[in-house]
Amino acid sequence: MTSLCRNLAVLLLFLTASPLLHSHLFTRAASTSPPVTRPRIIYMTAMGSDDNYEDDYGDEDHNPNHTPEVQDKVKNNFLHQSPPQLCQYDPCSENEEPCEKISEKTGCLCPGVSGAEEPPHAPRIQVLQPISEGDNRGKIEVQWCAPSSVVSGYRVVIEGSEGLEFGGVSRRGFVGSLVVGTKVCVEAVNSAGHSSPSEFSCKRYDLPESSDHKLLAGIIGGGVALLLLLIIAAVIFWQHQMRKKAKRDSADGLGNPSYSTEGTL
Repeated sequence: MTSLCRNLAVLLLFLTASPLLHSHLFTRAASTSPPVTRPRIIYMTAMGSDDNYEDDYGDEDHNPNHTPEVQDKVKNNFLHQSPPQLCQYDPCSENEEPCEKISEKTGCLCPGVSGAEEPPHAPRIQVLQPISEGDNRGKIEVQWCAPSSVVSGYRVVIEGSEGLEFGGVSRRGFVGSLVVGTKVCVEAVNSAGHSSPSEFSCKRYDLPESSDHKLLAGIIGGGVALLLLLIIAAVIFWQHQMRKKAKRDSADGLGNPSYSTEGTL
């Protein structure tokens, strides 16, 4: 009987304490379990759009340091930025300002240029023309275009003689009279050396066609064309006269019954 009472008391005590134990265990489990989170959804928009991405979280989840005004300003500056412009630089113009100086003033872009630590590329020779007037009468003018290199000067080399030196901004020079067929080359020079001759930096001198020769050729050509027109006109006129004569003879034969090609009846 005493044992039975003791067991009932223990059971009653266990039933009384179980709700408290259950609540404690549930609270501990809830505090230690990781929070349930939802995946962040980012909506991608077209490039250049002013819409920000949207997610499933409220405004409180956004970055407090987010500044849309600054981002929009940077975006607009990028979109409205004009493309870089090439420098207005003519490599064939006499006394042309170096392209790097033009770039420093305007911010334009220069073509690729090899540095001063390597020999320059070969310039391109343009014309060899004799001078017939002025102080340089009887000389030959040599014209060339600058290469895409750092150049401190130019040298005009004539076949069989020493070269003539010219400044780095020069694009032409005068040399003495040349024999037809003489080879002339232009070299670019800097502190690292000089350019090597190439097919476009050398040219052979040839006499240009004079205006008198052109006038004479024009006169001869015009005379030949006029003579051909006169011959053609004479042939046409002769054929026309022959046709008229044949018609006249045919009409005379039909009007005279005694007429016969075999004789008179």
